[in-house]
Amino acid sequence: MKSFFLTRLLPAFVVLVAVGGTVLAQTPADGGPAPTSPTAVPLDGGASLLLASGVAYGLKKLRDRRKRA
Repeated sequence: MKSFFLTRLLPAFVVLVAVGGTVLAQTPADGGPAPTSPTAVPLDGGASLLLASGVAYGLKKLRDRRKRA
């Protein structure tokens, strides 16, 4: 566990802290078109497929755990 922390997490954290200050969001140059409805988000097929795949993955993990026990 200690070697994982020293070889993976610590360097990643140092890079994120070093680069984090230089990353800034940019606004559009001309302002861009104003959205008609700022809360309109298309949550149709993609969210349901993601939810279904998460449930299927969870069921697979439960079945694998029961086979081992």
